[in-house]
Amino acid sequence: MTAAAPQFRVKLAETESELRDAQGLRYEVFVAELGSDGPMVDHAARLERDRFDAFFDHLLLVDDARGAAVVGVYRLLRGDQAQAAGQFYSEDEYDLAPLHRSGRTLMELGRSCLARPYRGGPGMYHLWQGVADYVATHGIEILFGVASFHGTDHATIAAPLSLLHHRYLAPPDMRVRARPAQFQRMDLVAEDALDPRCAMRQVPPLIKAYLRLGGYVGEGAYVDRLFNTTDVCLIMDTARLTARHRSIYAKGARR
Repeated sequence: MTAAAPQFRVKLAETESELRDAQGLRYEVFVAELGSDGPMVDHAARLERDRFDAFFDHLLLVDDARGAAVVGVYRLLRGDQAQAAGQFYSEDEYDLAPLHRSGRTLMELGRSCLARPYRGGPGMYHLWQGVADYVATHGIEILFGVASFHGTDHATIAAPLSLLHHRYLAPPDMRVRARPAQFQRMDLVAEDALDPRCAMRQVPPLIKAYLRLGGYVGEGAYVDRLFNTTDVCLIMDTARLTARHRSIYAKGARR
């Protein structure tokens, strides 16, 4: 029997039950699939959570064809929420002073994931549409957040890290920098020695989506051994989007 076509709906989590559904999906993706861990991860209940969950808004992708199952998640943290939390989540990894000095309205994106059967389809498009609506509602000017390469062996991802550094480094007024303790240089291969097409094929889909929307990367990667990832900080200034990028952003990332 053919499975029913997805019936997508995007909403913010409003109840503890919806938050647990989001944390459950995050566990399946980040812990069970990718081998991450953390001090507040509940392995018995299969929930991936941290102290910031209480401050983030949780954008949910729901499939009503599967009984309103949560099949996608994005965490959203505005500047006023970060003040309540004491910091942005990614400030443990990156010095965000350039963004704070800008005086502009900031929002951090994080913990983006889709259930396995929904990857490569329109699910991320719907999540990005939800993000775009949220940004418009709250007048957000700069979006940022860490996105990850799986694993911590930088030698295996030297080419894509170098491509990001050489071609997508943020301008100085937005150039956040990875914290010294886990700082990893990204300019590991000279630009003239790169095969750009081959290097781009190694870039994770989420990072490619940010780049297509006109995003930049910060200075240096952050090696997160607890999560078994190498993180880069993506920054997008909505005022610097080209007309083409604005059109894509308004519709959501298609792939």
